[in-house]
Amino acid sequence: MALLPKDREWMTLALRLARRGFPAPNPHVGAVLVKKGKLIGQGFHPYAGAPHAERFALDSAFQSPRGADIYVTLEPCSHFGRTPPCALALIEAGIRRVVIATIDPNPKVAGQGIRLLQDAGISVEILPVEDDLVQKARQLNEIFFTYHEKKRPFITLKTAMSMDGKIAAKSGDSKWITGERARRYAHRLRAEHNAVVVGIGTVLKDNPGLTARLPGVENQPLRVVMDSRLRIPESAKILNIEDAPTLIVCCQGNPKKIERLQKRGAPIWVQRNKKQVSAQDLVQELYKKGISGILVEGGGQIIASFLEAGLGDKAAFFYAPLLVGGANAPTAVEGTGVDLVQQAWRLKDVRRRALGEDWLVEGYLVHALKE
Repeated sequence: MALLPKDREWMTLALRLARRGFPAPNPHVGAVLVKKGKLIGQGFHPYAGAPHAERFALDSAFQSPRGADIYVTLEPCSHFGRTPPCALALIEAGIRRVVIATIDPNPKVAGQGIRLLQDAGISVEILPVEDDLVQKARQLNEIFFTYHEKKRPFITLKTAMSMDGKIAAKSGDSKWITGERARRYAHRLRAEHNAVVVGIGTVLKDNPGLTARLPGVENQPLRVVMDSRLRIPESAKILNIEDAPTLIVCCQGNPKKIERLQKRGAPIWVQRNKKQVSAQDLVQELYKKGISGILVEGGGQIIASFLEAGLGDKAAFFYAPLLVGGANAPTAVEGTGVDLVQQAWRLKDVRRRALGEDWLVEGYLVHALKE
């Protein structure tokens, strides 16, 4: 059955609601409860461990939801996790009709929520895959869908630079290249991914905390440092595990230092028989740990190591209206580079947006789309 214009309006509202919150590694979900053509409740999933969007919508209803329709951006769950199944909650509430934008790719759900609803006599309608609302729903949860459909994390390469491509001055100074709005958006990117990766050079130069400092963030991402020779200072902010969990990846290191760091709660993973930390092996290990989204924050050598390994789904590059100059000033992408321009890594679906005086340019790496 084709959706009526009003149905599309309600699903559009559900999608707007879904964008709120920071639910990683869970998906963004929005729900809108409608009875006799009137909105009676709405909700979204704010963070992993909190109730799901459907339950917020039911709890917010100012009249009985029995006989109502609900518009949900993702199939209601059917399994017991941190919260009970939403499909059962909808059945118990006496919902008449459920309109769903996308089927949940998680094998624990994957159509089972729909079957539960249908077996209970509830009408279920699923948007056709070619519908633009479906594409918006999938893009909103591109990390979640990649993790379950491609069995690997979604990888975003992020950096902030001057207009001439410098991520720091020749002295190493980089505070601050971009303005407050761009930095706030960078914190949002951290919150959307459940792991943030940097190289030891970034730690030594900037001593970052790498937390997502935004209201509403309940679950901090895993902070990962690629540190081949275990040079990380024991005073580094990133080792304060009360702020967020940390993983150090090295190829060699003083055993006593490894022991001290691990006693502080920072696991050390030694990639033996290697001179440099392998980005490919790191991504595989993070997938095994349940990491669905990886934000690679650099520096230039680390971003290059991911590109050269064929890793990366999306690039998010921030540009500030500055010219830094200097042949030896670090650049956004270093490594060996390509010999010919034709060999360059290419992007598609590029979008630009202003963030104060800065610009964010985002696009999808073509090589990652060949899977």
